[in-house]
Amino acid sequence: MFTTRPTLRGTFGMVSSTHWLASQSAMAVLEDGGNAFDAAVAAGFVLHVVEPHLNGPAGEVPVLLAPAGGEVRVLCGQGPAPAGATLAHYRSLGLDLVPGTGPLAAAVPGAFDAWMLLLRDHGTRTLTQVLRYAVEYAERGHPPVEGVGRTVTTVRALFENEWTSSAEVYLPDGEPPHPGRLLRNPALARTWRRLLAEATAAGGDDRVAQIEAARRVWRTGFIAEALVRQAARPTLDTSGAHHAGTLTAADLAAHEAGYEEPVTYDWNGWTLCKAGGWSQGPVFLQQLALLPERLPPYGSADYVHLLVEGCKLAMADREAWYGDAAPVPLDTLLSGPYNAARRALVGETASYALRPGSPGGRAPRLSAHAAAVAAGGALPGAPAAARAAGAGEPTVAQDGTTRGDTCHLDVVDRWGNMVAATPSGGWLQSNPVVPELGFPLGTRLQMAWLDPGLPNSLTPGRRPRTTLTPSLALRDGVPVMAFGSPGGDQQDQWQLHFFLAVARGGLDLQAAIDAPNWHTEGFPGSFHPRGMRPGSLTVEQRMDPEVVAGLRRRGHDVTVGGPWTEGRLCAVARDPRTGILSAAANPRGMQGYAVGR
Repeated sequence: MFTTRPTLRGTFGMVSSTHWLASQSAMAVLEDGGNAFDAAVAAGFVLHVVEPHLNGPAGEVPVLLAPAGGEVRVLCGQGPAPAGATLAHYRSLGLDLVPGTGPLAAAVPGAFDAWMLLLRDHGTRTLTQVLRYAVEYAERGHPPVEGVGRTVTTVRALFENEWTSSAEVYLPDGEPPHPGRLLRNPALARTWRRLLAEATAAGGDDRVAQIEAARRVWRTGFIAEALVRQAARPTLDTSGAHHAGTLTAADLAAHEAGYEEPVTYDWNGWTLCKAGGWSQGPVFLQQLALLPERLPPYGSADYVHLLVEGCKLAMADREAWYGDAAPVPLDTLLSGPYNAARRALVGETASYALRPGSPGGRAPRLSAHAAAVAAGGALPGAPAAARAAGAGEPTVAQDGTTRGDTCHLDVVDRWGNMVAATPSGGWLQSNPVVPELGFPLGTRLQMAWLDPGLPNSLTPGRRPRTTLTPSLALRDGVPVMAFGSPGGDQQDQWQLHFFLAVARGGLDLQAAIDAPNWHTEGFPGSFHPRGMRPGSLTVEQRMDPEVVAGLRRRGHDVTVGGPWTEGRLCAVARDPRTGILSAAANPRGMQGYAVGR
């Protein structure tokens, strides 16, 4: 099969990420003697600088990590709803949905503390050593990818008229960023330099003490103070009104990232590891559990139909049963009897219904909004950008309505340490830049519902359900592959196709990433205004026309997109028999790269 690039192979170290500067920065850390976890932290902070439309320090990051010879763990960098983020408060403002932008949508930031725990517990380098690359790109500048300029252009009027602190960073001399001119963020560079200075002064020469001091600066020092001031400023959001947020100093001081056991599923000799039901991750596992013992030929219309219909069923369960405000019945959702019954719902034609299951005999309950969009499709009056078919995110409408996107990075080193991380949130289009800090608050609370009694109801101290979903795959109990993707609701759709292309299609990493991909929006979306397109299926133009015709005969409402618009995977792998490492990255968007030797 033709591939855009070779699958990289070597024995020293491999990195794949959504931006070449992050990949190369991580590789520089490996070359300097650091391990995969040091490299991941360095790359994560570089991604905050070079992909500010896709993630930021006040966003979130779930991490799956596999220390050589150790157990796979989930490091949760998703912050909870602030103490003041009650249903009563939002309803008192006349809201039916959490706004898609502005401080009212801000959860407690979780990414920074997660990166610090990863560095403290599993890394070997100092904070100064891993932050140096991000500081340099923020201070001296970097050639911005075209996506930064496109995103800024769509919200230019908002920046100039309302979010003026953002205009100062992203409209230098009144023009959006473009690749031919260096983009600098001196405020962000000053933030990190001050944090490093305070951490060094407090921690001395002790690496761990420095990291702990940096965590305190974030939670209770000058950074926390600036974040709270910003949250209190009334800001124009997607509701069309100005709202202040609920984030307080007490919320920031109380939050710490933490470790969890992964949710796992065994499939044909593989063990797949995901974050828990507070994330979208188990959707991937449910899709595997729904597959029959024998699959149709790879890439055929029958094959695509089977995967799309299974996705709809798994996503319907996500809508009814996933969240952090109530226990998620994952044992039942992944059980054989439950999935045998669900598998029988996959017919010869495309389903246009939202069909959550009844684990343990319990009746599913949907939010009023989800029930409405399931009954009538996209909401009347929803922005065109929210209704239109797309290849994931970001989608930014002229009125400021945003669906922020995501980054991803994977690293494996010569010792066998492996990590997958999906940083997101805190996008430049999510909230105004905090003037003192150089980055904005996030908006992850938009994924929680304002209805009581749901697993994903907005609940103080509980995490909003996230779409972020890195993956780790094991063979015979040994980690062999780390992978993931940007793309919101599309992440576990694209990842499933990639994984099956490797596990059943016999493709190498790059060929599996390059293979024509697809997605459906036949379920309520996770991003404001949370519409749905029943029966929809968007495919890449490179898909075999006979396959497209076959899907249409099966009743799918097929939209043929551009040739390179679906599926944005990163992946690294390690063969434990030979020690050979490999890596590949997505060519779509022309910014993801793998490096290694």
